[in-house]
Amino acid sequence: MLRDTFLEINLDNLEFNINLIRSKLNENVKICAVIKADAYGHGAISIAKKLIELDVEYLAVATLVEALELRDYFKSAKILIMGYTQDYNLKHVVNAGITQTIFSYEQGVILDGLSKEKEVISNVHIKYDTGFNRLGFKDNFESIEEILKISKLSNVHIEGMFSHFSLSDSGRDKVQFNKFAKVIELLKENNLNIDLTHISDSIASIRYPEYSLDMVRLGALIYGYQSTNDIQIPLKSVMTFKTKISHIKEISKGEHLGYDENWTADAKMKIATLPFGYADGYPRKTSEDTFVTIGGKKAKILGLLCMDQCMVDVTDVENIKVGDEVTIFSDGNNNTMDLNTLSRISGTNKNSLLCAMNRRTPKVYIETGKIIETKYYLLKGDPNEYQ
Repeated sequence: MLRDTFLEINLDNLEFNINLIRSKLNENVKICAVIKADAYGHGAISIAKKLIELDVEYLAVATLVEALELRDYFKSAKILIMGYTQDYNLKHVVNAGITQTIFSYEQGVILDGLSKEKEVISNVHIKYDTGFNRLGFKDNFESIEEILKISKLSNVHIEGMFSHFSLSDSGRDKVQFNKFAKVIELLKENNLNIDLTHISDSIASIRYPEYSLDMVRLGALIYGYQSTNDIQIPLKSVMTFKTKISHIKEISKGEHLGYDENWTADAKMKIATLPFGYADGYPRKTSEDTFVTIGGKKAKILGLLCMDQCMVDVTDVENIKVGDEVTIFSDGNNNTMDLNTLSRISGTNKNSLLCAMNRRTPKVYIETGKIIETKYYLLKGDPNEYQ
C-alpha cells in the first residue's frame, strides 16, 4: 500500500445485500441502484461493475458528470440522471444515450429536437411532485396535459415516472402515494402507459413494500445501511475504514495534546498517532464516546481531530507497535464503531459521512475473500510502478 489509511470495500457483502433485498421484493419489481456521490463513497465504477454482474436493472446518479463517467466505462448500462441538467447540456445526454429526468414540456421539446438530429429515441423519466416540493411537475391537471404533450413527441419516449416520499409519517406518505397512483391512472385513461413507475427509496422500500410499483431506488440500503426507526433486515456493511499506527509515545500527567491544548492528560498515558483526519471525511466533531479499534480493544480519540492525523489513547492496549492495523469504523462487531453511532455522535446522518469519503483515500476491493483491486485515484497509470 502507498498509504496506510484506506477504505476496504467488500463486494461479497454488496452481493449479499442485493440478494437479500431481492428476496423481500415482489419478483416483478426492478432495482434501480443509486450510485451518486461516487456510490456513497464506495467508488462508483467498481460498484457499478459488480451491480451490472448482479443483473441490477438500472443505475441512478444525480448529475450529468456522474452519468458521463459511468458511460465511459459501461457502454450499454441503463443510466438515469435523477437531477436537473441544463438545457445547453442536454446534447451530452442524447449523445451518450443517458436517461434524463425532466419536469417541463420545454425540456422535452429540446430533447426531441436533439434526438431527431442524431436519429435516436431518447428515454426520459418524468419527475412528479407529490409534496416534497423539490423538483417535479406540480400535482394538477395542467401538469397532466404537459406530460401528455411530451408523450406525443416523436423522438422522446416516456419510459418512467417517479416521485419521492417526504417520509415524515405513514399518513403523509400514504397521501403522497395516493396522489402518484391517481396521476398514473389518469395518464392510463389517456392512453399513456408508463413502463417504470417508482416512488420508493431505500427507507420506503422496506417500510412500505406495498408501494414498490415497478421499480425501487436503493441507495444506502445496498451498502448495508438502513433507518434505525424501521424493521431491521440483516444487511452487511460494505465499507470498513482502516488505517495503521504511525507513532507511539508516552505523555505525563498535565501534558496537553493537539490544537488549542483543549485536552490534558490526567495521568501518565500511552498515545498512538494515526494517519487519518477530517480531510479523509471523518467528522471533526468528536466526543468522549468516539473511538477506534486496535487489537479488538477500543481506543478513544483524544483532542481535536487534525486535518490528516489524530491521536488515540492506547494505555490499556497491550503489545502494540507502529504498523498495527486500526479499524476506524465498521459494522459495530468486535468492538468497532458503527456508522449509525458515529453519525449520532457527530450530529449528522450516515449518508453525509459516507459521501464525505473522498478520493484521496485509496480503496481496496474484496471479493470471494481476496483483494481483487486497489484504487489510488490521485495517481495516473499503474500504481505498481511505485513499488
